[in-house]
Amino acid sequence: MKNLSKLLLVSILGGALTLGSYKMFFEEETPAGLPPVSNTSTELIPANYSGNIYGTNADFTEAAENTVNGVVHVKNVAVFKGPRSMRDLIQGNHGGGKALQGAGSGVIISPDGYIVTNNHVIREANEVEVTLNNNKTYTAEIVGADETSDIALLKIDAEGLDYIPFGDSNNVKLGEWVLAVGNPFNLKSTVTAGIISATARDLNTYDATPQSFIQTDAAINPGNSGGALVNINGELVGINTAITSQTGSYIGYAFAVPSNNTRKIVEDIMEYGDVQKGILGIKGGSINPRAVEEFGLETTQGVMVAEVTEGSGAEKAGLKQGDIIRKLDNVDINKFSDLTGYINSKRPNDEIEVIFLRDGEEREAKVTLTKFETYTIEPIKIEVSNASKEELQALNVENGVKIYRTLSPRLPAQELVGTIITAIDNKNVSSVSDVERIFRNKNLAEDIVITIVDRNGEKQRMVWR
Repeated sequence: MKNLSKLLLVSILGGALTLGSYKMFFEEETPAGLPPVSNTSTELIPANYSGNIYGTNADFTEAAENTVNGVVHVKNVAVFKGPRSMRDLIQGNHGGGKALQGAGSGVIISPDGYIVTNNHVIREANEVEVTLNNNKTYTAEIVGADETSDIALLKIDAEGLDYIPFGDSNNVKLGEWVLAVGNPFNLKSTVTAGIISATARDLNTYDATPQSFIQTDAAINPGNSGGALVNINGELVGINTAITSQTGSYIGYAFAVPSNNTRKIVEDIMEYGDVQKGILGIKGGSINPRAVEEFGLETTQGVMVAEVTEGSGAEKAGLKQGDIIRKLDNVDINKFSDLTGYINSKRPNDEIEVIFLRDGEEREAKVTLTKFETYTIEPIKIEVSNASKEELQALNVENGVKIYRTLSPRLPAQELVGTIITAIDNKNVSSVSDVERIFRNKNLAEDIVITIVDRNGEKQRMVWR
């Protein structure tokens, strides 16, 4: 995966998107109030359905006609209450106004106006405007967003809308035809065709949360962020998010957030107000030639367990260091991003079946996912998570929380991620709840003093003003 990230320069459609991975298998399924998979049936038609849906020769016309009206243009608008510049002040323009900060696409997922787009499309928006394919324009409410997955949920006040039903992204196959549908320039929806080039692709650009993308060669360009990737049945299998390019334009590689992950995130936001993240409770990595040679393994595919988190579902189910995970609920796990992508579609307390190898013998275990808690320290753009006893002992500290990831490119992620925060404003912290309580009662106009222990065990104090 790291070799891939060195080859790819990630260009984000319509905004800046942080992609990447960390080496812990943490993360997330789906109930709640979205419409069934199809307009005419509550049964899921698999994405790899081989029946004659639109003709033997893969005619795209009906799929395109059924999806273009489900894709919208999204404008990120800044609203100014006073003069925006010195020129406005000199000219006596004190009335404020609006300015376009960015634009992208969105996908209508229900007839009553719920719309999915990318978080980077609507980030820091004062107002979001949505234009349908019939040129009707609405002001949208931002229901919620998840920066990690780059998914946001909008709502407009409308009824009877054309929408795109969810397909099952676990069933997409290499070489399967797909359409990329977007509304990039508010010129009505556009459609391009391609195939599934890869699944569970981890760009691994930064040392942050791992992602699991669907890769396609359907042409996607700036402004298509948040648009739909649909299969030949007209079902949503992904939300188009990023391209790889040295020029900023499409050169044959595009990436989409799988629909199963998207649906789970959307339903979490609708039901809980935020994303419910579950963890398997292990650390490890994909099997590589070095691991095969060093450990004398008989397989070249899977995820090798390096450590089992104390008190986790994995520990309670009996998983151990050295086990090789091959399947989760009959989904093949050939590499790290296969595992994280599947876990990201689940919730805390979900039970999954894990098929693994131990000493060359295949075994199975039922693992109940536990909740992964994080808190974003918004003023300094740092997200923290609970630290394990092993992580605290390794740095010889008694308490603290771990810097899980940084949310600003200005921060040195490689130096900060994985370090332990032991105190905030001279108050000891032992959990995410401690951090949340401190900032809930804090005047954010005051300085923020953070005491950290770096990976070398050295204590530092950092002050944000």
